[in-house]
Amino acid sequence: MEITAFLDRKLTRRFETYDSDQDGYVDRSDFEQAGARTTAAFGLSDGDLRAKRLHEHLLGVWDHLAAVTDTNDDDRISLTEYKTAFARRLLGRPESFDDSYLPFLDTLMAVADQNGDGHLGVDEYVRWAEALVNLRPADARAAHARLDHDGDGLVSTDDLLAAIRAFYFSEDPDGPGAWLFGPLD
Repeated sequence: MEITAFLDRKLTRRFETYDSDQDGYVDRSDFEQAGARTTAAFGLSDGDLRAKRLHEHLLGVWDHLAAVTDTNDDDRISLTEYKTAFARRLLGRPESFDDSYLPFLDTLMAVADQNGDGHLGVDEYVRWAEALVNLRPADARAAHARLDHDGDGLVSTDDLLAAIRAFYFSEDPDGPGAWLFGPLD
């Protein structure tokens, strides 16, 4: 897979959102911290089934990511290792990406969709985006507004999946992938 200049900027931004402690590396503790922040943001105890599922999914993402990116076996991922994995087709095809990402989004929705309507209002969206991916509230509000295609104030799982897919697979600088995780430097 060719890493274009635009994709390179997006991957750098995504790496930054994974790096919870901002030490320049992604490791298991970054995923643990993100899970703890997210479940706390929604008032879930560690014993809550939704919290357990979210933590399991996050650690599963870490395990998979580490297995394919941590080439020097130091139990952490550098930005170079992360980008190299993408050049080697870490994600594969958009269709296989959807199949693996949808269960995680369903788990996230179970935590963040507090009224159970199958959608995220702006406050729910801002809360998960700030807690899970370190997105500033203003950037999360802007992302929510762009994902809310019909202006009803709600974002669905399908909307999130399309935006995440576009983040990794689209070269459209005005598309949802260009701003999903905040401004690109």
